[in-house]
Amino acid sequence: MNVLYSGDNLQVWSTLGSCHKYNLARVDPYGFERPEDFDYASYEAFFSRYLVVLTRRAIKWSKLLKGNNSIQKSLKVKRYIRKGIPNEHRALVWMIVSGAQTNMEQNPGYYHRLLEGEKNAKLLEAIKTDYYSPAMLGLKTDQEVLGELVKMKVPAVAELMERHGVMWTLVVSRWFICLFIDILPVETVLRIWDCLFYEGSKIIFRVALTLIKQNQAFILEATNFPDICDKFKQITKGTLVTECHSFMQKIFTDPGSLSMATINKLRETCREKLLSQG
Repeated sequence: MNVLYSGDNLQVWSTLGSCHKYNLARVDPYGFERPEDFDYASYEAFFSRYLVVLTRRAIKWSKLLKGNNSIQKSLKVKRYIRKGIPNEHRALVWMIVSGAQTNMEQNPGYYHRLLEGEKNAKLLEAIKTDYYSPAMLGLKTDQEVLGELVKMKVPAVAELMERHGVMWTLVVSRWFICLFIDILPVETVLRIWDCLFYEGSKIIFRVALTLIKQNQAFILEATNFPDICDKFKQITKGTLVTECHSFMQKIFTDPGSLSMATINKLRETCREKLLSQG
């Protein structure tokens, strides 16, 4: 693999014999505008290393798919997804493992009928009562679930939050609403979404817990309400989250055991508590 850098562009000749060009200007290769304080030097250093991983994964995925447009869920596929889906296969794999492809094939033309005005009341209600209704009950529930998980897995941080009266919604609401877009580096977000579409919403909690646990000592330096909020803004930046490959390995080890059964049980408890509070 040869890496050539000139001006705002990083060009890579991979072992697959193709040239990849990455724009290091204000807009990233995925169309997202980079922040004012974007660290171009650190990103270039990271991506030069990460390209080795991308090339290796691309070869393995090409062998796995072998030109097929179907994937059967298995431990091997789960392992491959956790290690990252190459960009050239991401759209297809996301559609398949999320169930969207099956739904589209079973409901031909449904999207266009929605555009023309057809409404599915059950579907609309399911969306509204999750995260996007005025009450945001689903969002509030998941934030409370995270709070309970932090009590179990990072109790010192939970105690700090309680002592200073900091509600979880003040520091993590955008994590959940945006699924980390515009919060974490885009390569890291895509790796999170790879796993999210395959394994479900427990991945969101794994990411959140890893961010908190890895930065526990830093967060515990906070001495007041505003300081805590500032610490939570800072923990979404830096080498830990930029190095997406190692970060994704951490989310499956640092939080320990975390099943959907546990999360769903906590959701029931937290939802009932919120409803009782009106």
